[in-house]
Amino acid sequence: MNEVSDEEVAGAFGGGRPDALALVYERFGPLVYSIALRSLGARSDAEDVTQQVFVSAWRSRGSFDRLRGTLGGWLVTITRNKVADALRDRQRESRVLLQVAGGAAVTARETPSDQVVDRIVLADELALLPESQRVVMVLAFYSDLTHEQIARVLGLPLGTVKSHIRRGLLRLRSRLEADSGAY
Repeated sequence: MNEVSDEEVAGAFGGGRPDALALVYERFGPLVYSIALRSLGARSDAEDVTQQVFVSAWRSRGSFDRLRGTLGGWLVTITRNKVADALRDRQRESRVLLQVAGGAAVTARETPSDQVVDRIVLADELALLPESQRVVMVLAFYSDLTHEQIARVLGLPLGTVKSHIRRGLLRLRSRLEADSGAY
């Protein structure tokens, strides 16, 4: 069987070739699903987000620029955005359910749990990293991929992946230390 390269898949996808979405899903579906499942915890939510990612990617395939990054990295960014949307929807739904269950006199707790706050703060700080570092960090820590797997997915040398992770961690540490000192 002839293995199709990531570059060929990206070219077919960007060109809107009819079989491209199936190729992209076959190649990157497990990665997207893994990120969604680890972030959301529920299989049904992860399946929904995975579907949303690929529908969104196909509809906006014209905005994918192979010169700015890999298709895998672009899909990871879309996944991160869809996961954030799902978490916001979850929080909104739980507030509404609490209000309905408790009647008008009982209001939902306005402050989210510490774990949710930590996730939001970390997501905000990750968003401030350069895209190359952010994508590598998301794959390493949310998708639990090894350095070698990340290098393969993104088409980067192993040393570059390790450097991105080290610089990203240092930058996050200094940002989080600065933020905690502000309180």
